[in-house]
Amino acid sequence: MECQNQSMNIGILGLGLIGGCLGFDLRSQGHHILGVSRREATCEKAVALGSVDQASVDLSLLAAAEVVFICTPLALIVPQFEQLIAHLSVATVVTDVGSAKAHIVKASSPLWDNFIGGHPMAGKTDNGIEAAQRHLFVDKPYVLTPITTTPNSAITVVEEIVRSLGANIYYCQPEQHDRAVSWISHLPVIVSSSLIAACLNETDSDVLELAQKLASSGFRDTSRVGGGNPELGVMMARYNRQALLRSLQQYRHNLDELTNLIEQENWTVLESKLKSTQQARPGFVE
Repeated sequence: MECQNQSMNIGILGLGLIGGCLGFDLRSQGHHILGVSRREATCEKAVALGSVDQASVDLSLLAAAEVVFICTPLALIVPQFEQLIAHLSVATVVTDVGSAKAHIVKASSPLWDNFIGGHPMAGKTDNGIEAAQRHLFVDKPYVLTPITTTPNSAITVVEEIVRSLGANIYYCQPEQHDRAVSWISHLPVIVSSSLIAACLNETDSDVLELAQKLASSGFRDTSRVGGGNPELGVMMARYNRQALLRSLQQYRHNLDELTNLIEQENWTVLESKLKSTQQARPGFVE
């Protein structure tokens, strides 16, 4: 489904993986894409790859944009937004793609009436404009977090663009979003990282080397997110700290419970726990 009948000027601030993917998809629909990056080389690459029509290191390029997606790293979203608004007309709709919403929405909404928080739940292990591809968002969740003061007109504009990407839209409050992603996105990063760290505590170097050689799909699946971008992991922890700590405390409680069952050799209860998690998993992933 096309976003709207007429083509729009759409700005993308931050030309990494998500910004690059947005550029490809929206440009292929006939929109005029204006990209801004901190590095001249990234701007040149984005134009050469065909992700954007024009690119610059200067925020003033986005003055012509009707909608702007802020796709910088999490820590830069609010500072960049504060600089960006000097260049925009009041009618411009601004949204972001940050993975923690309460902090961003709280800081950004008072600055700009037409702001709506967003988070596309799509990604790859590779980063940067070089890793950008078409159709990354198809059938993936895309969360929008409007608040009571968000104008309906701004919601509609972003909603139509997101729908045109083929994504599945979910609406919730920023705090609800942060609690939900702490369970299914941020907690797994920390747990997965601690799994890798625990294995490295093996003191017998021969055993450690053997474990590394024997590791296959089970270890690959459970360690994947812990082996991801460290900067992203720190940002998740820093900007979703409260919800993540809550999730970690609950996880530690569950781990203690399983540890106790194994210490007590209580195989019956352990089996019933493992049965219940086996049955619960399809509720999260197919």
